[in-house]
Amino acid sequence: MADEADQVPAITVKEPLDLVRLSLDERIYVKMRNERELRGRLHAYDQHLNMVLGEAEETVTTVEIDEETYEEVYKTTKRNIPMLFVRVQKV
Repeated sequence: MADEADQVPAITVKEPLDLVRLSLDERIYVKMRNERELRGRLHAYDQHLNMVLGEAEETVTTVEIDEETYEEVYKTTKRNIPMLFVRVQKV
């Protein structure tokens, strides 16, 4: 039998923001409006879920129509941002 000192304390999630709190200093994925995605390290957040991400990578996907074949062509653009403030209205 394991001693009490060897047992890992249970992490309880009682509110949705508890999940966000557990993600502090972890890399997270955020799906934004207008076909934008963010991946980065969560440094801070507030009660409105505004976030500060470090080492962020933004991916923007656009759809263009090929004029000859009229097929949809998906174009992906990525950029790296050292520190980014994300407003909840954009998520």
